[in-house]
Order: sequence, then C-alpha cells, then structure tokens
Amino acid sequence: MAYVAGSSAGRDGTRPGPRGEDVPPAERTSLSARARDAVRQRIVDRRYPQGARLVEREVAEELRMSRVPVREALRALVGEGLLELLPHSGVRVRRLERADVEHLYEVWEPLAVQASRLAARRVARAAPGELPGTAALRISLDRAEQAARADEGAREVAAHTAFHEDIVALSGNPMLARTMEQLSGQLQLLFGMREEPEHMRAQHAVMFRYIAAGDEESAAASTLLHVRDSRTVALRSLFDDA
Repeated sequence: MAYVAGSSAGRDGTRPGPRGEDVPPAERTSLSARARDAVRQRIVDRRYPQGARLVEREVAEELRMSRVPVREALRALVGEGLLELLPHSGVRVRRLERADVEHLYEVWEPLAVQASRLAARRVARAAPGELPGTAALRISLDRAEQAARADEGAREVAAHTAFHEDIVALSGNPMLARTMEQLSGQLQLLFGMREEPEHMRAQHAVMFRYIAAGDEESAAASTLLHVRDSRTVALRSLFDDA
C-alpha cells in the first residue's frame, strides 16, 4: 500500500523548492542531499515503516520539493540499503531480516574495531593540546546519558550513532569514513529498533576512556566486546534469539 503523505512536511528543515525539471546541477545536488537526509530520517524514526511503499510524487509533495531531487534521493537510499526496488516500479522501505542483521554486523565489527584503534593511535601520537575530536566523543556520551534519563529513545539513538561517527572522524582515515558512511543509515535503523541496555551505554564510556588515553589495543578490544554485545542484543530484540 502506498505511503500517504502526512502532516510532517517541513519538520526536517525542507522548504518549498523549484517545481520544474530545469534546476541547475549544483542546486539540484543540494536539494537531492536534503531530500536524502529527510527521507532517511523518516525511515530511521519509522514515520516510513518497514515495508511501506514510497511514491515519488507523494514524497516530493511532503518535502515540498520537485520530483527530480526526490527521485535522486530515493535512488541513493536504495544504494544505502534502506530502500529496495519493487518488481515493476517504485521503491519500498526495506525490511531487515535476520540475515541482513548478521551481514551488517559482519561488516561493521572489523570497521568499528579498526576505527577505535586508529583513533587511539592518533591521540597517542598527537602533541599535547593539539588533537581535536575527543571533546566531540564526550559530548555525544553526555547527550546519550541525558536522553536515556529522559527516556527519549530517538535522541539517544542519535547520540549513540554520533558517538560511533565521531570515532571514525577521529581516526583520520577518509577511506574508512567513506566506507562507514555507506552503513550509517542501516546502523541508525537497527539502533532504533533494538533496546539499549545500560551496560552497553557503559561500554561506550570504556571505549572513550581508552581512546582518550591513546591505548589502541584496549580501545580495539573494548569496541569488539561492544559490537558483539550489540549483535546479541539486536538478534534477541528483533528475532527472539541470540
């Protein structure tokens, strides 16, 4: 069944854009990126639920954009694995099956471990007071704790996602950052679907401590434990097994 546009137009910062097809390439790229971010957020917070068919025209009307950048955004999200093509036409929000979750963790685990290792290494090699990035990690941790205390699940998911993204940024490896960007949407979706036990929030604090201390092997080991616990929790939450 087609997704019916609701009353949330404009909540992602979108605004009325050109309705025609003759938008300059640079502006169209910017509009496409905004549309991609807006649709991704709607998928992550489940305003577009799994299995929902997205109609290009309806999404464009909701975002108050022309159909061209929306079409490009939907194609990009197919590439990210958040949407899937329908047999005849259109797209729908992808349903995460058990195999999808297993495959995601198989890819994310070594990347997350390496990101923590590289981030800690970069801290260890930096001159005192020169290295940026650890402050961002602390801010993300604080925001996650505040959201957890306020029982604001969406804000907590955003903070946890930001924490892992901050580690990747601190690693200083642009290839790793580009690779992780491809997984970001699926990880956000997964984090929003499963529970977040208190001990896993505590694991983030341990990861931060080792990274900030420049202890790369301990940072890597604590991240490996965290990702494997996250996998167990995800499978238990979504599929009632471990």
